[in-house]
Amino acid sequence: MNTINASQIRAARGLLDWTRDQLVEVSGVPKSTLVRVESNAVTPRQSTLTAIRSALETAGVEFIEENGGGAGVRLRKDSSDVTEKN
Repeated sequence: MNTINASQIRAARGLLDWTRDQLVEVSGVPKSTLVRVESNAVTPRQSTLTAIRSALETAGVEFIEENGGGAGVRLRKDSSDVTEKN
């Protein structure tokens, strides 16, 4: 599974307008761990990143992998936002 970084996590929370407490509640990751991950104070376990990523993706975030332009995040386009072309 592709990894995510601290900047992507913070940006994803911002897109969702989530507090750390909200991400903690949904992901099950302890707040102290999330704070350390978001501040790059630790190298998190893969299981921690998986829990965070899963919670954010379930809420509608898409993670954009590093492709030369930098890793990023965006909100998933809702299928109701897609207009059919005639």
